[in-house]
Amino acid sequence: MKKAVTFGEIMLRLVPEGYYRFIQAETFGATYGGGEANVAVSLANYGIDTSFVTKLPKHEIGQAAVNALRRFGVDTKSITRGGDRVGIYFLEKGASQRPSKVVYDRAGSAIATASKDDFNWDEIFKNVDWFHFTGITPALGDNVAEICMEACKAAKDRNITISCDLNYRNKLWSKEKAGQVMGELCEYVDVCIANEEDASDVFGIKAANTDITAGKVDHEGYKDVAKQLADRFGFSKVAITLRGSISASDNNWAAMMFDGKEYYFSKSYKMHIVDRVGGGDSFGAGLIYSTLMDFAPQDIIEFATAASCLKHTIEGDFNQVSVDEVKKLAGGDASGRVQR
Repeated sequence: MKKAVTFGEIMLRLVPEGYYRFIQAETFGATYGGGEANVAVSLANYGIDTSFVTKLPKHEIGQAAVNALRRFGVDTKSITRGGDRVGIYFLEKGASQRPSKVVYDRAGSAIATASKDDFNWDEIFKNVDWFHFTGITPALGDNVAEICMEACKAAKDRNITISCDLNYRNKLWSKEKAGQVMGELCEYVDVCIANEEDASDVFGIKAANTDITAGKVDHEGYKDVAKQLADRFGFSKVAITLRGSISASDNNWAAMMFDGKEYYFSKSYKMHIVDRVGGGDSFGAGLIYSTLMDFAPQDIIEFATAASCLKHTIEGDFNQVSVDEVKKLAGGDASGRVQR
């Protein structure tokens, strides 16, 4: 069995009922999620032996976060316990022309106060095939960026494939700081994952003939983006999701992958969105799984895109789908007809 490790923050997610705005809400639904935790759950659901690494408090809220991962078969043995709080994020789900909004309450969370001594990468990386992190994690502080660097060096020494989702968050750090830190980390990365804006935000690499705000995404323009990223950092694969935002409720969804030689584009989906948070993470997990399973390049990008398309129909951060469900959609069955 293939083995993967992801490293990052898992947070408590609080969401008003239905499509209520924050100022209308009297109750909040509580679940857990976070970039690398979402990837870990997807991979575990696909049958990959997956371990999630983080730091969480010893109290009951920290334990609830651990339990949320264990429910899906994620290995939590490498989670360090300590610190005072679990990070929180509030999500107001958008609809039609009103966008979704996220408010973070994560300052001083356990992982943000972690030190390099909290993690034994020699033990964590035993018999591991793949290591994944995102650009969210080093944005939590210089100390966490140093932990990411130590993990990348340890993984590289063991010939473990390293993937990174650039995942730029402007509420966490500036574009200048992101470019500097991620530029250093990406020297160790084999597989780069990004959305249609990340390369521009983090590295200033822009796609031609594209206007994100207007929902105009020129797929051909991303060939040059992918090649520039691969040439700069030596990535073996660059995968970019291509979201055409019609509204908060309806998006066009596709992706592309460059393997250093050829460009592969997925089919496009017209999605009606139930919950878009975690959409990029589900794409990354699909890409990791299909690569670990030695899918052909076109099948890799089709599987990853279909997995993410399905995630947009599922409440919560976690993509709770099976390999067979993803393969069915990737194979062309997008009818949504009742299965009996």
